[in-house]
Amino acid sequence: MKDHAYLFEGLTLKRVLLVSLLCVFAATAIVWFFKNTWLDLLVSALCVGYTSMVFFTMATNLRQRRVPPWVAQVASIILGSFVGTVLTGLVKGRDFGSMFTERLFGVLITMSLGIGFGCWAVWIYYNREREAKVAAELARARAERSELEKNVLQARLALMQAQVEPHFLFNTLANVQHLVEVDPPSASRMLESLIQYLRAALPRMREDTTTVGRETDMAKAFLDIHRMRMGSRLDYVVEVPEALRCRPFPPMMLITLVENAVIHGVDPCCEAGTITIRASEEGGKLRFSVSDTGNGISPKKGSGVGLVNIRERLKALYGTGARLVMEENVPRGVVATIEVDVSSPEAAPAPVAAPTAQAA
Repeated sequence: MKDHAYLFEGLTLKRVLLVSLLCVFAATAIVWFFKNTWLDLLVSALCVGYTSMVFFTMATNLRQRRVPPWVAQVASIILGSFVGTVLTGLVKGRDFGSMFTERLFGVLITMSLGIGFGCWAVWIYYNREREAKVAAELARARAERSELEKNVLQARLALMQAQVEPHFLFNTLANVQHLVEVDPPSASRMLESLIQYLRAALPRMREDTTTVGRETDMAKAFLDIHRMRMGSRLDYVVEVPEALRCRPFPPMMLITLVENAVIHGVDPCCEAGTITIRASEEGGKLRFSVSDTGNGISPKKGSGVGLVNIRERLKALYGTGARLVMEENVPRGVVATIEVDVSSPEAAPAPVAAPTAQAA
């Protein structure tokens, strides 16, 4: 018996109540066309309805698929109407033989009504199932599309991140080479600092996210290396509240802004310059800025590869929830600010009288 228990899955209280309501509706709708009382018709409707419900459930749960499901369901309604009609006669105490002789007309009427209402219910059920399947297919297609877009986005971010690594490393190595040429005694200290920096930076370059604190520490190490090369020409200030150090932040963006401030801002123009790193949060927006007292905004500085890369990565990661802003620093230099919105997560005529008959 347990092997066939699956056939009765779906015989829930909700379905029984729905069938009961349908039987009440059917008895009320057709009572005017027959000589039977409403209660008599309700007994007939309940016997046919419950029997058809059981047969329909079994047909729906059949595991064989040699015939289409809807064919098996319609056949179950016909069989259920027949068995239910016979059961109706037995419940009402009628002779089994007379049901197929002098009461045959009433039996056929009851069966016909059961088949009619049953097929109507099957049609509603079939359409709801079809709509549910279409909705499930659409949801699955959307999920697959979302997963595909996510994979494309991750590949795009990996490509842009990969563009940062050689650009940054080659520039750093060029600075080491320059220091070796102009100040050999400092080469050993410079190389040691670079090794320490790269040991900390390289494992993080391919991460999807890091923290404000880690990016700040890397930027400080980077500036220490350049200050060894530039001496008193370079000074820096870091103003990052301790409460913001644990906030998540995309990797290698701050370094790009700091590198721009050194290479294109302070180094080419000034006897002495200062780079200031600030982090703040206000109105649901996290701001990470790098300001310098160097050359100021130039076409190259506003549209370099590093800045374009930052803008593309911000767009890919946050959509319209993040931006890179380049502004003039007063009295001289540039302020580059990455701003991330951390507060947001991305619609008759009257019926004609018919001749009355008595249902079984």
